[in-house]
Amino acid sequence: MRAQVLIYEPDLAILEYLRLTLGDRYSLNLYSEEQSLLDRLDQEKTPDLLLLALQPGKDSMPLLTHIRCAKPQLPVIVISCSAEMRDLEMTIRLGVRAIVMKPFVGSDIEEAIEEHLVSPDKQAAVPDSPREIPLNESHSFVRSSKRMRDLESQAALVARADIPLLILGESGTGKEILALYTHKMSARSQNTFLKVNCAAVPADLLESELFGYEQGAFTGAVKTKPGKFEICTGGTIFLDEIGEMPAILQAKLLQVLQDGTFSRLGSRSPMKVDVRVIAATNINMKEAMANKTFREDLYYRLNGFTLNIPALRDRKEEIPVLADYFMRKGARRYGRESLPFSQRLLDTLMAHNWPGNLRELENVVNRYLVLAEERSIIEELAPQTASQVSANVPAEAANGTGLKALVKNLKGGAEAAAIAQVLEGTGWNRKAAANDLQISYKALLYKIKQYDLSPQDRA
Repeated sequence: MRAQVLIYEPDLAILEYLRLTLGDRYSLNLYSEEQSLLDRLDQEKTPDLLLLALQPGKDSMPLLTHIRCAKPQLPVIVISCSAEMRDLEMTIRLGVRAIVMKPFVGSDIEEAIEEHLVSPDKQAAVPDSPREIPLNESHSFVRSSKRMRDLESQAALVARADIPLLILGESGTGKEILALYTHKMSARSQNTFLKVNCAAVPADLLESELFGYEQGAFTGAVKTKPGKFEICTGGTIFLDEIGEMPAILQAKLLQVLQDGTFSRLGSRSPMKVDVRVIAATNINMKEAMANKTFREDLYYRLNGFTLNIPALRDRKEEIPVLADYFMRKGARRYGRESLPFSQRLLDTLMAHNWPGNLRELENVVNRYLVLAEERSIIEELAPQTASQVSANVPAEAANGTGLKALVKNLKGGAEAAAIAQVLEGTGWNRKAAANDLQISYKALLYKIKQYDLSPQDRA
């Protein structure tokens, strides 16, 4: 049997187009008047999906509210000709599955219907199922909690409306991954996605990095260089740590968001670009505006919609799924076999507070993979009690060594072993080892000296 799809569209020409486009694939019921649609929804039998057109300039909240009350499990896809903030907030708040913008592009409608037209059995299974969505060769969007499932739905919904997006969250929560996922779900997915870390680039270089420069614009500008906005035209630019952007550049970025134009350094000729801006920060933006370190008008321009990523400590149920993902990712990267997680290690991971969020979890999993033993990881995350230490190292205890010193020695030994193993794996290529350990080259040299490591230790 064909799925039953209800369509509400006051424009008779568009209604006829949808009938011709979808009629061969689905069993359609077409409505151009609200009351006719509501009368149908009041019937006992629930359709498989509703395609609902929002009317420009009309408050559709009462209609949507009535639909959600009458058929709370009915998947609803909204058709809209505007990307107004009010419309987006309303659709997300009322649990709309997707929004398709007019005019329709390609098979937008068909793809949206197929994506959300699922059987009741599958629908019931989706909320509890972990999901891993590959984004590129090295990153995936991974989630298994309700909060992250809702965030995924919101990001997919906002992706279809080509407006600026602001992502808030603590450092290491996965803001870049969410930005990349939003790009992949948008109409720009086949075009460039570029990341610029506003905190990592010196202030005097950031302007030329973003907007480019003309030959002779400053000493050393021997030839014209396009900036990231120019390179990214047609795609998405991700401005990470936007709260660290210097005030002088905030004004230039505001102009890009307002009319899509900017000038290269050393040029008076404006350039037009078509770029979607996704920004992210871990600072309190309200505080920054109050302290006059961030422009209020720029904040409201960037804040076409805001997504807040919860800290890992607020979604600990995802730790086993994320740990397994990071283990598989690390095993591919280092060319090793994946290691299992014992119940004791999982309990330790679940009990930890994770101030560094996903980034910290990934580093811990990588250390476990490199060390190939879990004891040091457990000791690192949940230091042993005095009695356990005494049982394990009676000689040191008998000599009067303090608990802190014992724990420090245990941690130090594990760290030295991990560093030695990575150095061995890279043939003592210190730069490659520092990269694998995700520490600076200078920090690695310090650790080698601290633990008195040398190539002879490989024997």
